[in-house]
Amino acid sequence: MADRVPGSSRPSLSPPGFEQRYNDCCWRHGVVPNKALLSAFFKAEAKKACRQLCSLVVFLDDLKDADFLPLLDMFMEIGTSDIDAVDIFHYSSCDLNGEYVLLLLRAINQKLRVVNIRDASFGKEFLRDLSQRGLTCQVLNLRSSHFRKLNMVGKFIHLRSLNLDFSSSLTSLRKDCFTCMPNLNCLSLCETRIANLWTTSSALLKLPSLVELRFQKCLCCDDTGPCPGSTGGKSIDSVQMDIEIRVGAPSFFDEDYYHYLNSEEADLFNEVESAYEDTSDDSEVDFTNHPRETSMLGAYSDVIPQWNGLVDWQTEISFGTLAMQDEDGSSSKSSNSRHTTSTVPKKYIACHPSPICYEKHYREYMVASLPSLKVLDNLSIEKTDKERANGIFSQHFEYLPYKRKNKESVVNILHKREIRASCTNSQNWRRRPLYVSAKSQCFFSRSLSAAKVGSSAWPLLHPLSISGDESRSFRPRQFEYHPSDSSLMAFGTLDGEVVVINHENGKIVSYISSLGGMNSVLGLCWLKRYPSKLIAGSDNGSLKLCDIKPISSRNKGTNSSAHSVTFDEFDQLTSVHVNSTDEWFLASGYSKNVALYDIGCGRRLQVFVDMHREHINVVKFANHSPSIFATSSFDQDVKMWDLRQKPIFPCYTAASSRGNVMVCFSPDDHYLLVSAVDNEVKQLLAADGRLHLNFNMVSTGSSQNYTRSYYMNGRDYVISGSCDENVVRICCAQTGRRLRDLSLEGKGADASMFVQSLRGDPFRDFNMSILAAYIRPSSNSEIVKVNLLASSDYAKEDSDGLHSRLSCSMGG
Repeated sequence: MADRVPGSSRPSLSPPGFEQRYNDCCWRHGVVPNKALLSAFFKAEAKKACRQLCSLVVFLDDLKDADFLPLLDMFMEIGTSDIDAVDIFHYSSCDLNGEYVLLLLRAINQKLRVVNIRDASFGKEFLRDLSQRGLTCQVLNLRSSHFRKLNMVGKFIHLRSLNLDFSSSLTSLRKDCFTCMPNLNCLSLCETRIANLWTTSSALLKLPSLVELRFQKCLCCDDTGPCPGSTGGKSIDSVQMDIEIRVGAPSFFDEDYYHYLNSEEADLFNEVESAYEDTSDDSEVDFTNHPRETSMLGAYSDVIPQWNGLVDWQTEISFGTLAMQDEDGSSSKSSNSRHTTSTVPKKYIACHPSPICYEKHYREYMVASLPSLKVLDNLSIEKTDKERANGIFSQHFEYLPYKRKNKESVVNILHKREIRASCTNSQNWRRRPLYVSAKSQCFFSRSLSAAKVGSSAWPLLHPLSISGDESRSFRPRQFEYHPSDSSLMAFGTLDGEVVVINHENGKIVSYISSLGGMNSVLGLCWLKRYPSKLIAGSDNGSLKLCDIKPISSRNKGTNSSAHSVTFDEFDQLTSVHVNSTDEWFLASGYSKNVALYDIGCGRRLQVFVDMHREHINVVKFANHSPSIFATSSFDQDVKMWDLRQKPIFPCYTAASSRGNVMVCFSPDDHYLLVSAVDNEVKQLLAADGRLHLNFNMVSTGSSQNYTRSYYMNGRDYVISGSCDENVVRICCAQTGRRLRDLSLEGKGADASMFVQSLRGDPFRDFNMSILAAYIRPSSNSEIVKVNLLASSDYAKEDSDGLHSRLSCSMGG
């Protein structure tokens, strides 16, 4: 025991009150009584004497580590009838031991009512323990916390209000993060980094009592309830007005406790956190250096938020000089401006938005997905709002793949299929079948896919792992699935290598070194009739026909001496593609020309000059017509050509509003999928170039946001990603409705990722691979395999310790 401190009092023989008990505890531990605690116990005693609610308010800012032992003893001695509620507050940075704070919270137990804590001061283990074990409080305020992926799986049975505002490390909600909060009514997530509509709504559906939610707030509101200055969703006069958007405006503390804070303690918005070493192991907690509660728009300086449906729809407003967006996504203003139009009630000033608020139809999506919600972003949700939201949701989003309206179990679908099969094979043809309308095999396969996709919000994903020589570290830059062998994939590297891998087991089938002639491999294309051969082209112009034969030698290990044929160079190459009969291939690059090569004789036949006004990024042959090909150029044109007519004049020209990055044919050659800079994705009729569908993806305003799109599940779905974003969007190729978004997340706050390329698996429905690149130069790119039909909360880790996370979820 510590030496007794001179001047501390000995226990009294009179019936002790709170102050006396606390003094006794301090005497036992040899600690000078804390004046702030004495004052708090005095106020609690006074309330008790007046037969008022006996509540004790403890400010951790006033404590030191030495104060905790007597305080813990004090709470152990206080009976259940002595005190009604305990509120814990903490506003300023301090050097308290996080273990002591946790012990205090546990000791108070059922009497804990309000906990308002800044976790940064207490270390990583504090937040992890709180998340995994839970708390008995009713109100939990963890603003500016260091959660990265919310995983509060402990018991929070009594929790009714949770505030995680300004938790700028928080990027996503995990599958079961809210399953232990059955009574949570109010949730605030302003100015976090949460961006995915699908994972977020799926996680929030685990909250049966949730009625108030915020991802942004009205400037005058600090609580989650409806804004008293708004119209509450009721009709207002249809007038045009400007909205004042104040990002980073200060919030207000509870008035009852504000007077306890000095000016330095109250300034939570300009303080920089203490320097924590980034020791993240990809857990839910992150301790990296970044400003506290800074505006999220700072990280999106080139993005103006799309305040879609934030408020009452009776009044349309225009943000300054931003262009009004047409139905087809076109604009009368600059293409670099992010189009935003919305309607709001009078006096509503939105501030501190999370990135999810920028998503198109964000408010309608959340209202339709969370039917029990009554207040969103301090705005009441009326019956008319819900009706309109349901209509918007049906128009722009797919609840389940293939237009399925209701979730079904896989067992139920298989049972129906078996009943149909037995009815079809029955010999009693006069007997009326149980199901009058016969279903095709395609119907059941699509139903099974829809059931599997709908059964889990988080799909199975893992980086492509390479087994064998651990000393070999590849840097993939381009990849292609094999056209006939479902297990094979080829990828080219930044070092000019071509690697053929069995992507199912991670074994290398063939390795072709750069041989001193290849730089970064930007073009890869398999031959269809000769499945052991592929064309590879690098950015220095090198072109080779690589032969990975013999196929039968795959099990004998790596074939490092694969045969190759060299073609005439094509300077600054970016794309190669082989025609359907394997006779010719085309090459394009940073020029206005396209070169035609004869594969059989190994030479260049012709160079078609000045096919566009600017460089041609991609050239693609049709899948079934050996002489038809399309070119996409940064001159904003896509052109169709026919070799039989000597490509001097195109068959037709289709224009985009921005430079074209990508073009490809649908598997049946009925459509052209065109991707232009900054998420301008359209589907054209291949026959004449007429617009068939505009996917109306939201632009970011970046002229460097190069977008690439491909088909998945044949021509049923389109997957699209851009190099300035970490999102892959999945849309129906016939209606344009979004099925879901996938969000790439790297390890650590400084490991942002983006989509460099992607491909749909030609053999497996709802499977794809994504070439994900880190913004951090020291990190290698990795190929992430995604299976939407299987469920997993975590991505697997490859042998190099690289991590990926794909946060995604189903619509609805």
